[in-house]
Amino acid sequence: MFIRKVSQFIEEKHLLGSGDKVLVALSGGADSVALLRVLLRLGYACEAAHCNFHLRGEESVRDERFVRALAESLGVPLHVIHFDTNAYAASHNISVEMAARELRYDWFAKVRQECGAKVVAVAHHRDDSVETFLLNLVRGTGINGLQGIRPVNGEVVRPLLCVSRAEILDYLSSLGQDYVTDSTNLQDEFVRNKLRLNVIPMLETINPSVSDTIAETARRLADVAQVYQEAIQVARKRVMPDGETIDIPALCRESGAQNLLFELLYPLGFNAAQVSDVFRALHGESGRMFHSREWTLLIDRDRLIRRPSGEVEPQPELCVERMEVDTDTDFLVPHTNEEAYIDASMVHGELTLRKWQSGDKFIPFGMKGFKSVRNYLRDKKFSRFEKERQWVVCDGDRIVWLVNERVDNRFRVMPETRLVIKMKVKFV
Repeated sequence: MFIRKVSQFIEEKHLLGSGDKVLVALSGGADSVALLRVLLRLGYACEAAHCNFHLRGEESVRDERFVRALAESLGVPLHVIHFDTNAYAASHNISVEMAARELRYDWFAKVRQECGAKVVAVAHHRDDSVETFLLNLVRGTGINGLQGIRPVNGEVVRPLLCVSRAEILDYLSSLGQDYVTDSTNLQDEFVRNKLRLNVIPMLETINPSVSDTIAETARRLADVAQVYQEAIQVARKRVMPDGETIDIPALCRESGAQNLLFELLYPLGFNAAQVSDVFRALHGESGRMFHSREWTLLIDRDRLIRRPSGEVEPQPELCVERMEVDTDTDFLVPHTNEEAYIDASMVHGELTLRKWQSGDKFIPFGMKGFKSVRNYLRDKKFSRFEKERQWVVCDGDRIVWLVNERVDNRFRVMPETRLVIKMKVKFV
């Protein structure tokens, strides 16, 4: 029964094909041992990968010793790696649990390619998926978080999601197969273990089949999520026509606008509370910014724009070329913002390049009277991001050129001008 259920699930979810090689994540616990045994029984070519995280002292040594003996007895090639997990967690400022996850999945991906395996198989089962459902529900989530653990994630597959922990133990017992037990799974100190040891047993007093019920609910929500995601993608095109900037009026015309905003911002690292703050501020003061770990959002009038946090700004280089104009020809200034041409006789010092500053003013070519750079950028509807990156070329205290924008009228090239300075700013 156990073997048939797993086989049918693999076929239904298209997890593996006939003849595929599988890299099995083998910890030595009951779940991973059952996964290896059932895949071998189904005829798949398997190799195993074991991570020693050095987090449980002698138990970690025991687990590795057991895995080596098991792989040898089954004739399965085994890959083993040792990690200093605590050091990795400290250096990356993440939890030990997150460090172990990053280390193992990065290594699994590498080994999979080296050994030519089609996928990496991990031993999450139905009860793990139920715990994930409840954990996400308690913490707060959208429909994606209520699907439990998905059977496929890139090159990672989970063939045991169709069976319970009890079924796994019964299967191993029928084989006379032993396994090791992680003592931390019997402790009540981690949130997931609290769900496993306390919350789910309490729910079972209300509904003895609560795990089956939750698993079925998660399955239905997974089907609903497919329709939901298709609708989100269509709405995304309406509110983000360029794929980068969110059109605020278009967003607000959508039904469920705040939920749509959550779906657009959650992949950027913004949680539900932050998205609520952004949504409330959409019609407030322009220029307000919000930050996630990797992105910065800016409300700029009727749009919401983003840029990577800590993005390195290109460094500018001012290129100056003096040109003598032939007196027998009429020199025409090229109409381009990327280059500037000025009358050299009007320049009295060295041309320098700097960021614009509050109080800067100039006379834009084609206009009369001074205009502050601040007002010019505002009238041009520059975003705060763009304003922060605006450079000017100066002759002493006088602004000669608002880079890639306008030349000061006082330095304009006239028909009688014979010595011209050509300027261009390269960003590297």
